[in-house]
Amino acid sequence: MSNIEKSYQLARERYAEMGVDTDEALSLLQKIPISLHCWQGDDVGGFEDPERGLSGGIMATGNYPGKARTAAELRQDLDLAFSLIPGTHRLNLHAIYLESDRKVERNAIEPKHFAGWVEWAKANNHGVDFNPTCFSHPLADDGFTLAHQDDGVRNFWIEHCIASREIGAYFGRKLGTPAVTNVWIPDGFKDTPVDREAPRQRLMDSLDKVFAKQIDPAHNLDAVECKLFGLGSESYVVGSHEFYLGYAITRQKLLCLDAGHFHPTETISDKISSVMQYVPELLLHVSRGVRWDSDHVVTLTDELQAIMQELVRGRYLGRTHIGLDFFDASINRIACWAIGTRNTLKSLLMALLEPLSTLRQMENEGDFTGRLALLEELKSLPFGTVWDYYCLQEEVPIGMAFMKEIRHYEKQVLVNRE
Repeated sequence: MSNIEKSYQLARERYAEMGVDTDEALSLLQKIPISLHCWQGDDVGGFEDPERGLSGGIMATGNYPGKARTAAELRQDLDLAFSLIPGTHRLNLHAIYLESDRKVERNAIEPKHFAGWVEWAKANNHGVDFNPTCFSHPLADDGFTLAHQDDGVRNFWIEHCIASREIGAYFGRKLGTPAVTNVWIPDGFKDTPVDREAPRQRLMDSLDKVFAKQIDPAHNLDAVECKLFGLGSESYVVGSHEFYLGYAITRQKLLCLDAGHFHPTETISDKISSVMQYVPELLLHVSRGVRWDSDHVVTLTDELQAIMQELVRGRYLGRTHIGLDFFDASINRIACWAIGTRNTLKSLLMALLEPLSTLRQMENEGDFTGRLALLEELKSLPFGTVWDYYCLQEEVPIGMAFMKEIRHYEKQVLVNRE
Protein backbone atom coordinates (compact mmCIF):
# COMPACT_ATOMS: atom_id res chain seq x y z
CA MET A 1 0.00 0.00 0.00
CA SER A 2 1.39 3.39 -1.02
CA ASN A 3 1.74 6.33 1.36
CA ILE A 4 -1.12 8.06 -0.48
CA GLU A 5 -3.38 5.07 0.09
CA LYS A 6 -2.40 4.88 3.76
CA SER A 7 -3.09 8.58 4.19
CA TYR A 8 -6.43 8.19 2.46
CA GLN A 9 -7.51 5.50 4.89
CA LEU A 10 -6.89 7.90 7.76
CA ALA A 11 -8.70 10.72 5.95
CA ARG A 12 -11.65 8.46 5.23
CA GLU A 13 -11.92 7.71 8.95
CA ARG A 14 -11.82 11.42 9.83
CA TYR A 15 -14.59 12.22 7.37
CA ALA A 16 -16.62 9.21 8.49
CA GLU A 17 -16.65 10.65 12.02
CA MET A 18 -18.46 13.63 10.46
CA GLY A 19 -20.92 11.38 8.63
CA VAL A 20 -19.25 11.70 5.22
CA ASP A 21 -18.54 8.74 2.92
CA THR A 22 -15.44 9.73 0.96
CA ASP A 23 -15.71 6.74 -1.40
CA GLU A 24 -19.21 7.84 -2.36
CA ALA A 25 -18.03 11.42 -2.87
CA LEU A 26 -15.28 10.27 -5.24
CA SER A 27 -17.71 8.06 -7.12
CA LEU A 28 -20.01 11.05 -7.66
CA LEU A 29 -17.12 13.29 -8.70
CA GLN A 30 -16.01 10.79 -11.33
CA LYS A 31 -19.38 11.16 -13.07
CA ILE A 32 -19.23 14.98 -13.38
CA PRO A 33 -17.82 16.18 -16.73
CA ILE A 34 -16.21 19.58 -17.17
CA SER A 35 -16.28 21.11 -20.66
CA LEU A 36 -12.81 22.45 -21.53
CA HIS A 37 -12.90 25.49 -23.80
CA CYS A 38 -10.91 25.05 -27.00
CA TRP A 39 -10.12 28.77 -27.28
CA GLN A 40 -7.61 28.74 -24.40
CA GLY A 41 -5.22 26.81 -26.66
CA ASP A 42 -4.84 29.40 -29.43
CA ASP A 43 -5.87 32.73 -27.88
CA VAL A 44 -9.37 32.65 -29.45
CA GLY A 45 -8.00 32.83 -32.99
CA GLY A 46 -9.70 29.86 -34.63
CA PHE A 47 -8.92 28.49 -38.08
CA GLU A 48 -11.38 30.41 -40.22
CA ASP A 49 -9.05 33.37 -40.87
CA PRO A 50 -5.85 33.21 -38.78
CA GLU A 51 -4.70 36.61 -40.07
CA ARG A 52 -7.72 38.48 -38.73
CA GLY A 53 -7.38 40.00 -35.27
CA LEU A 54 -9.89 39.70 -32.46
CA SER A 55 -12.81 42.10 -32.20
CA GLY A 56 -16.25 42.24 -30.62
CA GLY A 57 -15.22 42.67 -27.00
CA ILE A 58 -12.68 39.83 -27.09
CA MET A 59 -9.04 40.24 -26.08
CA ALA A 60 -6.34 37.70 -25.25
CA THR A 61 -3.29 39.27 -23.62
CA GLY A 62 0.24 37.92 -23.60
CA ASN A 63 2.57 36.29 -26.11
CA TYR A 64 3.71 33.08 -24.44
CA PRO A 65 5.33 30.85 -27.08
CA GLY A 66 3.80 27.71 -28.55
CA LYS A 67 0.14 28.45 -29.21
CA ALA A 68 -1.71 26.00 -31.45
CA ARG A 69 -1.75 27.03 -35.11
CA THR A 70 -3.84 24.21 -36.57
CA ALA A 71 -6.65 21.93 -35.47
CA ALA A 72 -4.18 19.05 -35.26
CA GLU A 73 -1.91 21.01 -32.93
CA LEU A 74 -4.86 22.11 -30.81
CA ARG A 75 -6.09 18.52 -30.46
CA GLN A 76 -2.57 17.41 -29.56
CA ASP A 77 -2.42 20.04 -26.80
CA LEU A 78 -5.87 19.07 -25.57
CA ASP A 79 -4.84 15.42 -25.39
CA LEU A 80 -2.07 16.36 -22.98
CA ALA A 81 -4.37 18.58 -20.93
CA PHE A 82 -7.02 15.87 -20.60
CA SER A 83 -4.34 13.35 -19.53
CA LEU A 84 -3.48 15.59 -16.57
CA ILE A 85 -7.06 15.91 -15.31
CA PRO A 86 -8.86 13.13 -13.39
CA GLY A 87 -12.19 11.97 -14.81
CA THR A 88 -13.77 11.94 -18.28
CA HIS A 89 -14.53 15.36 -19.68
CA ARG A 90 -15.90 17.30 -22.64
CA LEU A 91 -14.75 19.88 -25.18
CA ASN A 92 -16.39 23.26 -25.73
CA LEU A 93 -15.89 24.27 -29.38
CA HIS A 94 -16.48 27.56 -31.19
CA ALA A 95 -17.64 27.78 -34.80
CA ILE A 96 -14.37 29.40 -35.97
CA TYR A 97 -12.56 26.13 -35.21
CA LEU A 98 -13.93 24.51 -38.35
CA GLU A 99 -11.67 22.64 -40.77
CA SER A 100 -11.90 23.37 -44.49
CA ASP A 101 -9.51 23.72 -47.42
CA ARG A 102 -11.41 26.79 -48.59
CA LYS A 103 -13.01 29.81 -46.93
CA VAL A 104 -16.49 29.12 -45.57
CA GLU A 105 -18.86 31.94 -44.66
CA ARG A 106 -20.18 31.60 -41.15
CA ASN A 107 -23.78 31.37 -42.28
CA ALA A 108 -22.78 28.43 -44.49
CA ILE A 109 -20.95 26.23 -41.99
CA GLU A 110 -22.03 22.58 -42.03
CA PRO A 111 -21.41 19.44 -39.98
CA LYS A 112 -18.85 18.24 -42.51
CA HIS A 113 -16.56 21.08 -41.46
CA PHE A 114 -16.35 19.53 -37.98
CA ALA A 115 -15.97 15.88 -38.93
CA GLY A 116 -12.37 15.86 -37.68
CA TRP A 117 -13.52 16.96 -34.25
CA VAL A 118 -16.14 14.20 -34.14
CA GLU A 119 -13.57 11.56 -35.04
CA TRP A 120 -11.20 12.82 -32.33
CA ALA A 121 -13.98 13.07 -29.72
CA LYS A 122 -15.16 9.52 -30.44
CA ALA A 123 -11.64 8.14 -30.12
CA ASN A 124 -11.16 9.86 -26.76
CA ASN A 125 -14.66 9.48 -25.27
CA HIS A 126 -15.32 13.21 -25.13
CA GLY A 127 -18.67 14.88 -25.50
CA VAL A 128 -18.62 18.17 -27.42
CA ASP A 129 -20.45 21.43 -26.78
CA PHE A 130 -20.75 24.20 -29.37
CA ASN A 131 -20.96 27.97 -29.79
CA PRO A 132 -21.77 30.25 -32.72
CA THR A 133 -18.96 32.78 -33.15
CA CYS A 134 -20.60 36.21 -33.25
CA PHE A 135 -17.41 38.25 -33.08
CA SER A 136 -14.14 38.87 -34.99
CA HIS A 137 -15.93 39.24 -38.33
CA PRO A 138 -16.44 42.21 -40.69
CA LEU A 139 -20.20 42.09 -40.04
CA ALA A 140 -19.59 42.40 -36.30
CA ASP A 141 -17.03 45.20 -36.37
CA ASP A 142 -19.56 47.88 -35.41
CA GLY A 143 -20.41 45.97 -32.24
CA PHE A 144 -23.79 44.54 -33.29
CA THR A 145 -24.95 41.14 -34.59
CA LEU A 146 -28.36 39.65 -33.71
CA ALA A 147 -29.55 43.08 -32.54
CA HIS A 148 -28.24 44.93 -35.59
CA GLN A 149 -30.61 47.49 -37.09
CA ASP A 150 -29.67 46.41 -40.64
CA ASP A 151 -31.87 43.51 -41.75
CA GLY A 152 -29.17 41.99 -43.93
CA VAL A 153 -26.55 41.92 -41.21
CA ARG A 154 -29.02 40.65 -38.64
CA ASN A 155 -30.20 37.86 -40.95
CA PHE A 156 -26.59 36.78 -41.57
CA TRP A 157 -26.11 36.20 -37.87
CA ILE A 158 -29.49 34.50 -37.52
CA GLU A 159 -28.44 32.08 -40.26
CA HIS A 160 -25.09 31.52 -38.53
CA CYS A 161 -26.78 30.66 -35.23
CA ILE A 162 -29.27 28.35 -36.96
CA ALA A 163 -26.37 26.55 -38.65
CA SER A 164 -24.60 26.31 -35.30
CA ARG A 165 -27.59 24.59 -33.69
CA GLU A 166 -27.54 22.00 -36.48
CA ILE A 167 -23.86 21.39 -35.86
CA GLY A 168 -24.52 21.03 -32.13
CA ALA A 169 -27.18 18.42 -32.94
CA TYR A 170 -24.68 16.69 -35.25
CA PHE A 171 -22.24 16.34 -32.36
CA GLY A 172 -25.04 15.07 -30.14
CA ARG A 173 -26.12 12.40 -32.62
CA LYS A 174 -22.61 11.23 -33.43
CA LEU A 175 -21.33 11.15 -29.86
CA GLY A 176 -24.44 9.96 -28.03
CA THR A 177 -24.51 12.90 -25.61
CA PRO A 178 -26.33 16.21 -26.18
CA ALA A 179 -24.29 19.25 -27.12
CA VAL A 180 -25.03 22.46 -25.26
CA THR A 181 -25.08 25.12 -27.98
CA ASN A 182 -24.62 28.48 -26.28
CA VAL A 183 -25.44 31.84 -27.89
CA TRP A 184 -23.39 34.83 -26.77
CA ILE A 185 -23.24 38.09 -28.70
CA PRO A 186 -21.15 41.25 -28.08
CA ASP A 187 -23.93 43.70 -28.99
CA GLY A 188 -23.89 46.96 -27.07
CA PHE A 189 -22.78 50.59 -26.90
CA LYS A 190 -19.59 52.07 -25.54
CA ASP A 191 -21.42 55.20 -24.43
CA THR A 192 -24.91 55.74 -23.09
CA PRO A 193 -27.65 55.06 -25.68
CA VAL A 194 -30.89 56.97 -26.09
CA ASP A 195 -32.99 53.98 -27.13
CA ARG A 196 -32.40 50.92 -24.96
CA GLU A 197 -35.56 49.12 -26.01
CA ALA A 198 -35.28 48.75 -29.80
CA PRO A 199 -32.07 46.66 -29.81
CA ARG A 200 -33.62 44.30 -27.26
CA GLN A 201 -36.76 43.96 -29.33
CA ARG A 202 -34.62 43.07 -32.34
CA LEU A 203 -32.60 40.58 -30.31
CA MET A 204 -35.73 38.88 -29.03
CA ASP A 205 -37.09 38.58 -32.55
CA SER A 206 -33.77 37.23 -33.85
CA LEU A 207 -33.53 34.63 -31.09
CA ASP A 208 -37.07 33.46 -31.76
CA LYS A 209 -36.08 32.87 -35.38
CA VAL A 210 -32.88 31.09 -34.37
CA PHE A 211 -34.77 28.73 -32.08
CA ALA A 212 -37.86 28.30 -34.30
CA LYS A 213 -36.93 24.77 -35.36
CA GLN A 214 -37.43 22.16 -32.68
CA ILE A 215 -34.36 19.98 -32.18
CA ASP A 216 -34.39 16.77 -30.16
CA PRO A 217 -32.96 17.65 -26.70
CA ALA A 218 -31.24 14.27 -26.74
CA HIS A 219 -28.97 15.82 -29.39
CA ASN A 220 -28.87 19.57 -28.67
CA LEU A 221 -29.66 21.88 -25.77
CA ASP A 222 -29.98 25.63 -26.35
CA ALA A 223 -28.44 28.16 -23.95
CA VAL A 224 -28.27 31.97 -23.87
CA GLU A 225 -25.52 33.91 -22.10
CA CYS A 226 -25.84 37.27 -20.38
CA LYS A 227 -23.21 39.90 -19.65
CA LEU A 228 -22.97 43.11 -17.66
CA PHE A 229 -20.48 44.95 -19.87
CA GLY A 230 -17.46 44.35 -22.07
CA LEU A 231 -14.85 45.99 -24.25
CA GLY A 232 -16.73 48.39 -26.49
CA SER A 233 -19.99 47.87 -24.62
CA GLU A 234 -19.12 49.48 -21.31
CA SER A 235 -22.35 51.49 -21.01
CA TYR A 236 -25.01 49.19 -22.45
CA VAL A 237 -25.24 45.49 -23.31
CA VAL A 238 -28.31 44.36 -25.22
CA GLY A 239 -28.19 40.82 -23.81
CA SER A 240 -28.18 41.79 -20.15
CA HIS A 241 -28.87 39.39 -17.27
CA GLU A 242 -32.44 40.61 -16.96
CA PHE A 243 -33.05 40.22 -20.69
CA TYR A 244 -31.77 36.66 -20.93
CA LEU A 245 -33.30 35.60 -17.62
CA GLY A 246 -36.70 36.60 -18.97
CA TYR A 247 -36.00 35.00 -22.32
CA ALA A 248 -34.78 31.72 -20.82
CA ILE A 249 -37.81 31.50 -18.53
CA THR A 250 -40.42 32.30 -21.18
CA ARG A 251 -38.80 30.08 -23.84
CA GLN A 252 -37.54 27.41 -21.40
CA LYS A 253 -33.94 27.62 -22.56
CA LEU A 254 -30.81 27.02 -20.54
CA LEU A 255 -29.45 30.16 -18.92
CA CYS A 256 -25.69 30.57 -19.00
CA LEU A 257 -24.17 32.31 -15.98
CA ASP A 258 -20.54 33.30 -16.50
CA ALA A 259 -18.63 34.00 -13.29
CA GLY A 260 -16.82 36.90 -14.99
CA HIS A 261 -19.85 38.60 -16.50
CA PHE A 262 -21.13 40.48 -13.48
CA HIS A 263 -20.09 43.36 -11.26
CA PRO A 264 -16.87 42.56 -9.36
CA THR A 265 -18.79 42.49 -6.06
CA GLU A 266 -21.63 40.39 -7.49
CA THR A 267 -21.54 36.60 -7.17
CA ILE A 268 -23.35 34.02 -9.27
CA SER A 269 -23.53 31.46 -6.46
CA ASP A 270 -26.41 33.40 -4.91
CA LYS A 271 -28.29 33.46 -8.23
CA ILE A 272 -28.36 29.70 -8.83
CA SER A 273 -31.19 28.72 -6.48
CA SER A 274 -33.38 31.56 -7.80
CA VAL A 275 -32.74 30.79 -11.47
CA MET A 276 -33.34 27.08 -10.97
CA GLN A 277 -36.93 27.76 -9.88
CA TYR A 278 -37.77 28.85 -13.41
CA VAL A 279 -35.39 27.46 -16.05
CA PRO A 280 -35.04 23.77 -16.97
CA GLU A 281 -31.26 23.62 -16.74
CA LEU A 282 -28.26 25.83 -16.14
CA LEU A 283 -24.99 26.34 -18.00
CA LEU A 284 -22.10 27.62 -15.91
CA HIS A 285 -19.04 29.26 -17.42
CA VAL A 286 -16.44 28.99 -14.69
CA SER A 287 -14.08 31.93 -14.96
CA ARG A 288 -12.36 34.52 -12.77
CA GLY A 289 -12.89 38.17 -13.42
CA VAL A 290 -10.30 40.60 -12.06
CA ARG A 291 -11.64 44.17 -11.82
CA TRP A 292 -13.35 43.74 -15.20
CA ASP A 293 -14.44 40.84 -17.38
CA SER A 294 -10.90 39.61 -17.92
CA ASP A 295 -11.41 35.83 -17.82
CA HIS A 296 -8.44 34.79 -15.69
CA VAL A 297 -7.45 31.17 -15.04
CA VAL A 298 -9.69 29.67 -12.38
CA THR A 299 -8.14 29.50 -8.91
CA LEU A 300 -9.49 27.84 -5.78
CA THR A 301 -11.26 30.95 -4.52
CA ASP A 302 -14.08 31.28 -2.00
CA GLU A 303 -16.47 32.14 -4.83
CA LEU A 304 -15.56 29.03 -6.83
CA GLN A 305 -16.19 26.94 -3.74
CA ALA A 306 -19.47 28.77 -3.11
CA ILE A 307 -20.66 28.00 -6.66
CA MET A 308 -19.97 24.30 -6.30
CA GLN A 309 -21.42 24.18 -2.80
CA GLU A 310 -24.63 25.64 -4.18
CA LEU A 311 -24.82 23.00 -6.91
CA VAL A 312 -24.32 20.18 -4.41
CA ARG A 313 -26.40 21.59 -1.56
CA GLY A 314 -29.29 22.40 -3.89
CA ARG A 315 -29.09 19.03 -5.66
CA TYR A 316 -28.65 20.85 -8.97
CA LEU A 317 -25.80 18.80 -10.44
CA GLY A 318 -28.17 16.79 -12.62
CA ARG A 319 -29.52 20.01 -14.16
CA THR A 320 -26.23 21.87 -14.55
CA HIS A 321 -23.60 21.83 -17.29
CA ILE A 322 -20.18 23.06 -16.17
CA GLY A 323 -17.76 24.59 -18.64
CA LEU A 324 -14.66 26.74 -18.41
CA ASP A 325 -14.22 30.14 -20.05
CA PHE A 326 -10.90 31.95 -19.75
CA PHE A 327 -7.97 32.66 -22.04
CA ASP A 328 -4.54 33.60 -20.79
CA ALA A 329 -1.74 34.01 -23.31
CA SER A 330 0.82 35.15 -20.72
CA ILE A 331 1.57 31.65 -19.35
CA ASN A 332 1.67 28.11 -20.69
CA ARG A 333 -1.74 27.51 -22.27
CA ILE A 334 -1.91 23.80 -21.44
CA ALA A 335 -1.11 24.59 -17.82
CA CYS A 336 -4.08 27.01 -17.87
CA TRP A 337 -6.42 24.16 -18.78
CA ALA A 338 -4.90 21.78 -16.23
CA ILE A 339 -4.81 24.26 -13.35
CA GLY A 340 -8.29 25.65 -14.02
CA THR A 341 -9.98 22.29 -14.43
CA ARG A 342 -8.23 20.66 -11.49
CA ASN A 343 -9.30 23.60 -9.30
CA THR A 344 -12.88 23.29 -10.51
CA LEU A 345 -12.87 19.59 -9.63
CA LYS A 346 -11.24 20.27 -6.27
CA SER A 347 -14.00 22.71 -5.39
CA LEU A 348 -16.61 20.14 -6.41
CA LEU A 349 -14.96 17.51 -4.22
CA MET A 350 -14.89 19.89 -1.26
CA ALA A 351 -18.63 20.42 -1.69
CA LEU A 352 -19.28 16.69 -1.98
CA LEU A 353 -17.39 16.11 1.28
CA GLU A 354 -19.85 18.13 3.34
CA PRO A 355 -22.16 16.30 5.82
CA LEU A 356 -25.28 17.81 4.26
CA SER A 357 -27.87 15.90 6.28
CA THR A 358 -26.27 17.03 9.54
CA LEU A 359 -25.94 20.64 8.36
CA ARG A 360 -29.55 20.73 7.17
CA GLN A 361 -30.78 19.28 10.45
CA MET A 362 -28.90 21.92 12.43
CA GLU A 363 -30.30 24.66 10.22
CA ASN A 364 -33.88 23.37 10.42
CA GLU A 365 -33.64 23.09 14.20
CA GLY A 366 -32.30 26.62 14.50
CA ASP A 367 -28.89 25.47 15.69
CA PHE A 368 -26.99 28.14 13.78
CA THR A 369 -24.10 27.99 16.26
CA GLY A 370 -23.54 24.32 15.55
CA ARG A 371 -23.90 24.94 11.80
CA LEU A 372 -21.19 27.60 11.87
CA ALA A 373 -18.88 25.47 14.03
CA LEU A 374 -19.21 22.44 11.73
CA LEU A 375 -18.71 24.43 8.54
CA GLU A 376 -15.53 25.93 9.98
CA GLU A 377 -14.26 22.57 11.24
CA LEU A 378 -14.63 21.07 7.78
CA LYS A 379 -12.09 23.55 6.43
CA SER A 380 -9.27 21.84 8.34
CA LEU A 381 -10.15 18.27 7.41
CA PRO A 382 -7.68 16.47 5.06
CA PHE A 383 -9.40 17.29 1.77
CA GLY A 384 -6.05 17.33 -0.05
CA THR A 385 -5.41 13.72 0.89
CA VAL A 386 -8.73 12.67 -0.65
CA TRP A 387 -7.88 14.63 -3.82
CA ASP A 388 -4.47 12.95 -4.11
CA TYR A 389 -6.11 9.56 -3.76
CA TYR A 390 -8.60 10.45 -6.50
CA CYS A 391 -5.75 11.40 -8.84
CA LEU A 392 -4.06 8.08 -7.99
CA GLN A 393 -7.27 6.21 -8.79
CA GLU A 394 -7.65 8.02 -12.09
CA GLU A 395 -3.98 7.51 -13.00
CA VAL A 396 -3.18 11.19 -13.46
CA PRO A 397 -0.27 13.14 -11.95
CA ILE A 398 -0.43 13.85 -8.24
CA GLY A 399 0.46 17.24 -6.81
CA MET A 400 2.88 19.31 -8.89
CA ALA A 401 3.85 16.29 -11.00
CA PHE A 402 1.53 17.49 -13.78
CA MET A 403 3.86 20.45 -14.34
CA LYS A 404 6.77 18.11 -15.08
CA GLU A 405 4.83 16.70 -18.02
CA ILE A 406 3.89 20.16 -19.24
CA ARG A 407 7.53 21.35 -19.05
CA HIS A 408 8.68 18.28 -20.98
CA TYR A 409 6.01 18.86 -23.65
CA GLU A 410 6.98 22.50 -23.86
CA LYS A 411 10.62 21.60 -24.60
CA GLN A 412 9.79 18.80 -27.02
CA VAL A 413 6.77 20.22 -28.87
CA LEU A 414 5.84 23.83 -28.18
CA VAL A 415 9.31 25.25 -28.75
CA ASN A 416 9.22 23.92 -32.32
CA ARG A 417 6.18 26.02 -33.17
CA GLU A 418 8.08 29.29 -33.12
